[in-house]
Amino acid sequence: MAPLRRVVIRSEAIDLGALLKLAQVVATGGEAKQMIRAGHVAVNGAVERRRGRQIRPGDRVSAGGTAVIVERRV
Repeated sequence: MAPLRRVVIRSEAIDLGALLKLAQVVATGGEAKQMIRAGHVAVNGAVERRRGRQIRPGDRVSAGGTAVIVERRV
């Protein structure tokens, strides 16, 4: 099982590609794009291939051996 990281956002949602960078799963947007297109990213257990998918607090994203849960802080 992948280690779980908590990532805090200040908005209602964040793009999947931006979340992968924020969580330091990837270093660049290009890397995020490749990982997503290759089907190596799952959102709430389902493979996601849309880089612009809106991720909201409570969503779980797994990619690159890392699992991320999104939290919101205002």
